[in-house]
Amino acid sequence: MTKGTVTPAEWKMYHDRITGLPVRQLTDYMAHSHHLYFTENGWYDKWRRLLFVSDRGNSANLFSIDMDNGEITQLTDYKNNDQLEACLHPEGTYAYLRRGEAVISLDLNSLQERLLYECPAGYNIGNLSCTADGLSVLTCIQEDLSGRLDLDLGNGYVGHRELMEAAPSSIILSINLASGQTKAVYPSDCFITHVNASPTRPWLMTFCHEGPWHLVDHRIWGLNLETGKVWRIRERLAPGEKVGHEFFFPDGERIGYHGFRPDGTNFFGAIHYDNSDLEETEFHFDTWHAHADGLSQAVADGKGKVKTLNLWRRTAEGHFDVPRVLCELRCSFHSQKVHAHPRFTGQGERIVFTSDRTGYANVYLIDLPQDTSTLPVLES
Repeated sequence: MTKGTVTPAEWKMYHDRITGLPVRQLTDYMAHSHHLYFTENGWYDKWRRLLFVSDRGNSANLFSIDMDNGEITQLTDYKNNDQLEACLHPEGTYAYLRRGEAVISLDLNSLQERLLYECPAGYNIGNLSCTADGLSVLTCIQEDLSGRLDLDLGNGYVGHRELMEAAPSSIILSINLASGQTKAVYPSDCFITHVNASPTRPWLMTFCHEGPWHLVDHRIWGLNLETGKVWRIRERLAPGEKVGHEFFFPDGERIGYHGFRPDGTNFFGAIHYDNSDLEETEFHFDTWHAHADGLSQAVADGKGKVKTLNLWRRTAEGHFDVPRVLCELRCSFHSQKVHAHPRFTGQGERIVFTSDRTGYANVYLIDLPQDTSTLPVLES
């Protein structure tokens, strides 16, 4: 297949065997397909199209699915490409791609591409995130230490701790989308990843010090793109506490995350970027990721014996109800391509997620019921 190719709908509906809720499988192909990383919105064209990455043809390319009829359009035609990451321009007119050691701009209407940035030799590129004003795309480059460390971070985090301890040189970059000019915003001898731009504040972003969460000096950091000031967000409340997988709420000021306390308690939480308004809710099961649509509901992908998506809603009294099972997940989490990465869409009425329940990763969508009181409570 080539760029611009349109193929018939693959979607099909089934009812979850635990809750009975209808789940729509959006893709169905004998190769891994997954939606964008959970910190990035993949919906555009007024919520009529969804971006996803698929390994069809034995190469990772970007596709979109038309939510009116299910038709799938291939947006890139890279050959022998193993990894592809993307983020959207706030207006949904462009996607920005990380392919190999290059950052590429893709016009989602004409499908024309433009090279924005090439990584210098000896470095790797991290994820991409577009600023709220649509003027810049943010990323981070890290010193490539694969020549002296056994690394396979995308498949089981092999070498995760070793790379953290090696303290690679890292630089957070801002790439001007009009001129292509690149600005080094923040350099550090530390394994930096998880670059997130605020969806409403063009000057605000977060990043993380990567590594095992209980061993890094500190996980979540704020950065003022105008002044260069950096600060810690959500300090540890106990030695050995783990906090991470941070993301911005829709207001662009509060930051969500999940974590694990030394006593085995799991929790998800939110905090303002200035460290005010801390709020955390405990739960009793292990999870890979959590997401929230603001302050009204949250979802987490459980990794227990029976893997499920689990939903919380805030009650009229202001606290979160008990976690309830939304649907079975059956996700292996063996590699980044098959992580569930659940994310709320629109006004919080749906959740998109990935699962390799059929042997290959595919993209799924579930509509949320207005009344969750009939959903089963997640057992301890």
